Amino acid sequence: MTASPERALHGLVDGLLRATEDAAVAAAAWRGRGDEKAADQAAVDAMRERLRQLPMAGTVVIGEGERDAAPMLYVGEAVGDGTGPDVDIAVDPLEGTTICATDSPGALAVLAAGGRGDLLRAPDVYMEKLAVGPGCPDDLLRLDRPPADNLGRIADAKGCRIDDLTVCILRRERHDTLIRAVRASGARLRLIGDGDVAAVIQVADHASPVDVYMGTGGAPEGVLAAAALACTGGAMQARLVFRDEDERARASRAGIRDLERVYDRQDLASGNTLLIATGVTDGPLVEGPVRAGTGVTCDSLVFAADGRRERRRSTVPLSR
Repeated sequence: MTASPERALHGLVDGLLRATEDAAVAAAAWRGRGDEKAADQAAVDAMRERLRQLPMAGTVVIGEGERDAAPMLYVGEAVGDGTGPDVDIAVDPLEGTTICATDSPGALAVLAAGGRGDLLRAPDVYMEKLAVGPGCPDDLLRLDRPPADNLGRIADAKGCRIDDLTVCILRRERHDTLIRAVRASGARLRLIGDGDVAAVIQVADHASPVDVYMGTGGAPEGVLAAAALACTGGAMQARLVFRDEDERARASRAGIRDLERVYDRQDLASGNTLLIATGVTDGPLVEGPVRAGTGVTCDSLVFAADGRRERRRSTVPLSR
């Protein structure tokens, strides 16, 4: 009897967790050393090697570039040993390269997985995002409406006032108008320097004080974040943002036909998905790897399709 997609993914959780742990340990060796590329490459190499061993027929649908960037986990790369279930994989082996290089809070090794077609094959361009955590209707958000309007809707759905909400936004010049509008609404504002996957995961996390994420960041990161929201019941709207014709062509190569489409969360990450995030540096979600005798203790969050959020702490041998 063929295993259901949910059961097949459940059987891979431990192996996929080991992939993010291996990436986190490898990247953590470069914490504070100022070399973003070396930290990223170490995480990629470690994650790739672990994924290669897993009993699955996996395909990377969100990675670190197209096929000509083969040193990274590229889009379309086959992972796994070719046996087991067909799985789409989205990876960010080091979310927050600058964070790791400066040993600042919040760097993660992140991986999402789903059945074939469950994760949008988003091109490596920008994406405008609006996300809210559990407890709000799927059709609540309207990307084209003013921030104050969306915040008012969210506050009503949560049974609170706008000034009770905390909104997370990347600190970028392109967000100056958005930041002023959110402040004018009365909501609390949490500005971050990097790491918008971690920011949306905080929105998806019941234990986090962050209620809403707004702003423009990477499209691949948007799909990873949507996987966390898919597990916890959060809502999201998003739209691809193009700076030039080359980026439009990149989207077309990725199979995107409607370049102006507004995506709901279900369009980005649907069906049976899971997300795993392992700490590289200490942050609001998880802690970075810590040497423990002959091993390293890793701290991870696992979001499952059935809504479970599990914190995993495990000590892995340094030779693994």
